[in-house]
Amino acid sequence: MKSTPGARVASEPSGDRVFATVGPELLDAIREAGPRRVVLEVPAGLVRDAHSLAAKLREGTGVAVDVAARPCFGACDPPQRDEAPRADLAIVLGHSPIPNVPTDRRTFFVEMRSPVGDPDTLAQRVRAADLPSRLGLVFSIQHMDLLAPLSTALERRGFTVRVGRGDRRLAYAGQALGCNYTGAEELAAEVDAYLFVGTGRFHPLGLAFAVEKPVWSLDPARGELESPIDRGALVRRRQLLVASTRDARSWGILVSTFRGQNRSPTALALQARARARGLEAEILLASRLDPADLLGRNLDAYVNTACPRIALDDSSNYPKPVLTPPEFLMAIGELPLEPYRFDTYH
Repeated sequence: MKSTPGARVASEPSGDRVFATVGPELLDAIREAGPRRVVLEVPAGLVRDAHSLAAKLREGTGVAVDVAARPCFGACDPPQRDEAPRADLAIVLGHSPIPNVPTDRRTFFVEMRSPVGDPDTLAQRVRAADLPSRLGLVFSIQHMDLLAPLSTALERRGFTVRVGRGDRRLAYAGQALGCNYTGAEELAAEVDAYLFVGTGRFHPLGLAFAVEKPVWSLDPARGELESPIDRGALVRRRQLLVASTRDARSWGILVSTFRGQNRSPTALALQARARARGLEAEILLASRLDPADLLGRNLDAYVNTACPRIALDDSSNYPKPVLTPPEFLMAIGELPLEPYRFDTYH
């Protein structure tokens, strides 16, 4: 197994820390930090439990806890100062830190690690499905604890397992972020297929856009293995969308003000390239992008420099085509349609 286990980040001078679950260690750390007020942010999948978790933190520490109303999509969009001005500690559930994204206040990341899934049973399920023998493994943060035991179990069944380190945006070897699959991409010459370990379709879809080899999905909670995503169909839909914008003369360049999603230099560079070709290009700023905010604008199309999954997953919700930066370069003729390039955050 090729792997570099462990985190790229630990405790930082700012006081940021990482915890596995909402447990005694987290409660002790909150009491030790002595905040006046905490803001708790949870992903959409934990909204139902947000208030009981806030109560648990209040009761366990005696500290006032506010709940951020908007769900977070990653460590790229923790609560901003104007969203929780009275809080001097943020607790972000369900996500690991992004090493190259600084926080603007002390932040505790609670990864919500899950113990579900027997490695031997899961490996046997993979063996029975006759997957290619050279596999690249990719994990959601909740199931990263399976990396070592599942790799061993797969190797005992004849698989050659590879786990990539990835770039500076990834805290762990083998980790998947919705905007970054560089750990998987660096294994392209060493594997014949990828196995994503986690729940849902969000990460397998992103991984399928980022790599050209088949992506199987293994749900450790249910023990179910899903067949590869049809990458060709995904890419063709995006290429058709790109082709539909070839005659666009006016572009809106979308920029997020979230610290971990702000790519203003990229937006400015794209604006310059558009104007050099005689196209109109205006930069539009927002914290969270909302399709309703683009209604009625006299623009032909948009290029999104915020989270790349907005363009890939939510494009149908927008009134005009929304492209990623690589797709925009395809649309104006600076890149070919093939090979398709995923919009990776670095």
